Amino acid sequence: MEIDPFIFRLSIFILSIFVGYYVVWSVTPSLHTPLMSVTNAISSVIIVGAIIAALASTSENGFNSSSIFGFLAIVLAAVNIFGGFLVTQRMLQMYKKKKGKK
Repeated sequence: MEIDPFIFRLSIFILSIFVGYYVVWSVTPSLHTPLMSVTNAISSVIIVGAIIAALASTSENGFNSSSIFGFLAIVLAAVNIFGGFLVTQRMLQMYKKKKGKK
C-alpha cells in the first residue's frame, strides 16, 4: 500500500503546527528575545528563497503559481520580521531601568 505524497506532506505540516505551538508557548520570557532574533534570521532566509521562487517564472505573462506563492511568502515573512523586531524592542524596554527610580 502506497501513501499519497500529498497526504504525507499534509500530515507532516499539521504535525509541525502542533510541535511549533507547544515549543513557542513553553518558552520562558527571559529566552523570548534570543528566540525572536533567531526567528528573524530564519525569516530573512525565507525571504531570499521566496524572491527566487517569485522570479522563477517560466510562462510568458510572468504570473504562475510559483510567482504568486513566492510573493505571498515575501509578504508574510516581511510581516514576521517586522513584528519580531517590534516584540523584541518591547521586551527590551521591559528590562531597562526607569528614569528617577533606583
